[in-house]
Amino acid sequence: MAVKRILLGQVWKKDQTGENHLVTKLYTEVFSTFAVLRRVGSEDVTRVKVTKAGDQQDLPGFTYTQESADF
Repeated sequence: MAVKRILLGQVWKKDQTGENHLVTKLYTEVFSTFAVLRRVGSEDVTRVKVTKAGDQQDLPGFTYTQESADF
């Protein structure tokens, strides 16, 4: 699910496992933006490339959970 803008502190659910991840850092490398996600309840981190379509941003393999009661 795409959002207008990915922000620090957002919660995203990993599609494969259903685990919740928190956006802890956003940074840019050359022409790409990356998000660092930390699994809730763990110190495991994942780096994901942010995809953009028009004015929407998305994290492939993750679903934004804060618009629903799924988290």
